[in-house]
Amino acid sequence: MKNRLINNLKLFTNSEDKKRLLENFFSLSVLQGANYILPLITLPYLVRVLGPEKFGLIAFAQAFIQYFNILTDYGFQLSATREISIHRENKEKVSEIFSSVMIIKFALLILSFIIMTVIVFSFEKFRKDWLIYYSTFGMVVGQVLFPVWFFQGMERMKYITFLNIIAKLIFTVCIFIFIRKVSDYIYVPLINSVGFIVAGISALTIIWKDFNLRLKFPSWKSIKHQLKEGGYIFISRVSISFYTISNTFVLGLLTNNVVVGYYSAAERLVNAVKSLNNVILQVMFPYVSSLSKKNFDRAVRVVRTELKSLLGSEIILCAAVFIVAPQIVLLLFGKPFIESVGIIRILIFTAPVIILSAVIGQQILLNFGMKRLFTVSIVYMSIAHLIILPLLVLLKRATGAAIAVLITESLILSFRIAGLYRERKDIALSLLGG
Repeated sequence: MKNRLINNLKLFTNSEDKKRLLENFFSLSVLQGANYILPLITLPYLVRVLGPEKFGLIAFAQAFIQYFNILTDYGFQLSATREISIHRENKEKVSEIFSSVMIIKFALLILSFIIMTVIVFSFEKFRKDWLIYYSTFGMVVGQVLFPVWFFQGMERMKYITFLNIIAKLIFTVCIFIFIRKVSDYIYVPLINSVGFIVAGISALTIIWKDFNLRLKFPSWKSIKHQLKEGGYIFISRVSISFYTISNTFVLGLLTNNVVVGYYSAAERLVNAVKSLNNVILQVMFPYVSSLSKKNFDRAVRVVRTELKSLLGSEIILCAAVFIVAPQIVLLLFGKPFIESVGIIRILIFTAPVIILSAVIGQQILLNFGMKRLFTVSIVYMSIAHLIILPLLVLLKRATGAAIAVLITESLILSFRIAGLYRERKDIALSLLGG
């Protein structure tokens, strides 16, 4: 056991990439710390000032706008990250990738704005709160301006950390300045959007100054290549939305803003727990992408070490949250949100399932030539989710939505394990069997 631990550590310490990996891990750990601390300051304040109904309305608007975030991101968060990481020593190629991706994203931004406008003014439910949706759309603009995929591919996570913390600090400070009563709810999405846009403009400035990159008109071949590379991941992201943001959206359509408020508060707390290990996933993805091209066996061993570490810590943390869920809700959200306790206790079981599924999906399937399995596992199960979600919501409301998510995540994991074992038994045995 001791020798195995030593050998696993050597995978990282005996590498030229050690310094960069540690720097990236530190940078994203700082960001994750900010993601924990700042919401713990603002979220309890917001839910207490706004109450379940207005907090639910804001959550519903964010869920709706998130569809446009998915459209504009396409699949570039993983596909472009991988492309940049492979070609990062070739400045000309990096410029071509950057230009192609940004042009596509701006075109999708315009398309998103048109679609949103048509929907908002076609249905009374949206039209009566049109200002909320337009204010929230600024988050999409900010995401398009902020090329996270570029910094991840170049493995310069410190920029992501610095700019995201600036955006969150702007949001945090402004919340306490401008949100004093229920009627101030209209300013919440506007403040959030301003933070995203400031971070996005700052990111582009850094790219132009520090990396000396410029937008240039790429060839149609380059644009088609990026669309193709991101296509599999885009389909999977759209499918993922069916069992993530669609839960809030469907709840808003079939119930009311109060129920959405209960579910959203619980979901955000569980997402905070799940996001703890996202740092390692983000840092390791470009590293494994690059390593898989050089040393197949070593890449598999690295992923196995990553999987064991993440899964163990997640199980312990989730067990603790399950036990103290009532105390957490009363402390953070107050008695009006006590309905969120049962939802938390169901959703928390998804955390270890998602970690195992994400490591197999992102680190193995995408990096070892099994993109189709990655996509199909999500598409099929998402269709199933869209069938069971409305039924369970009508039966159990917010609790039903949580149960639907747990069922779907478990099915995706089972599908991926079975598919990996069928297509690459050697990797499956090495990864899961140790």
